[in-house]
Amino acid sequence: MTEHTDKILSRRDLNRALLARQLLLRRLDMPVLAAVRHLVGLQAQAPNPPYVGLWTRLQSFHHEQLSQLILDRSIVRIALMRSTIHLVTADDCVTLRPILQAVQDRGLQGAFGKKLAELDLDALAAAGRALLEAQPLTLGELGKRLGAQWPQRDATALAQAVRCRLPLVQVPPRGIWGASGQAAHTTAEAWLGRPLAEAASVDAMLLRYLAAFGPASVKDMQVWSGLTRLREVMERLRPSLLVFRDEHGNELFDLPEAPRPDGTTPAPPRFLGEFDNMLLSYDDRSRIMAEELKQRVFTDNGIIRAALLVDGFVSGIWSIVMNKRKVCVLTIMLFRAISSSERASVEAEAEGLCAFHFPEAESMEICYN
Repeated sequence: MTEHTDKILSRRDLNRALLARQLLLRRLDMPVLAAVRHLVGLQAQAPNPPYVGLWTRLQSFHHEQLSQLILDRSIVRIALMRSTIHLVTADDCVTLRPILQAVQDRGLQGAFGKKLAELDLDALAAAGRALLEAQPLTLGELGKRLGAQWPQRDATALAQAVRCRLPLVQVPPRGIWGASGQAAHTTAEAWLGRPLAEAASVDAMLLRYLAAFGPASVKDMQVWSGLTRLREVMERLRPSLLVFRDEHGNELFDLPEAPRPDGTTPAPPRFLGEFDNMLLSYDDRSRIMAEELKQRVFTDNGIIRAALLVDGFVSGIWSIVMNKRKVCVLTIMLFRAISSSERASVEAEAEGLCAFHFPEAESMEICYN
């Protein structure tokens, strides 16, 4: 039976629950593959941020641990939640991709529907599969080759339609720390040597979301996944869940066994990479970031800046470079004044960040803007 509670979870309560589930209250000694699975993947529009995301969550994480998992095909890069590129386990690739097909379809229709009108998308997908399974291609290359078969159609629209209709993974060296190059694609089936799951369950996916991000509302789940009409799914799951309210009266679902630390639990400073799922997985982001800060973190061209958490909340943004003198320069733009003890903790964490980014650096400099 569902346990309805009268308990209202404060913003700080929700913050600490999120930090615990996102492995941010303390670094864990957890295998990289297990961490990526627990987090239901890491958003990976850029190649390097997932490495920062794992460094800030795991003990003794090294770049090659993730790179090797990508090279041996245990982890892949594929468009999933919100139709954006995520780094996920091979198992999650074949399980989640069918569930999220509707997200891909809606995005394609909104962006390229007119340019694809009356086109046989099944025939297009078959042609795209043949090309991509013969040789990994960039979307630009794919569009040009498809354009030879459909010369009256927009090449970009053709490539994007194939990306929507087929589960395309980005192959190495894309996603390997220190490597460069455009994203080349092949199908998940060809890359992993197995088909997509036939009995994938949206119910199971949402329970995993709660384990990594809960407690959460139906709207939160819809924002995270890109799916709609999830209320009926949660009504089906309701008997096995706890139900809380936030400070605004919104209904929040949660797993009975999931951690919900007290809002007074200490939270160490943490550096999040660009596009971190922490900032993208809720309709109401107040548990991690004040609404008035969104325009300082989210840019007009779709970049989500690297963020600094102090006392569990977004308190600034950061960037890092190494100059010609082999000095690692970390620039931090604070959104609020921090105490001397908080500053000392931030700078201790910054030393590890610089060593992770630039192990060859000879010194470090922190600049506050």
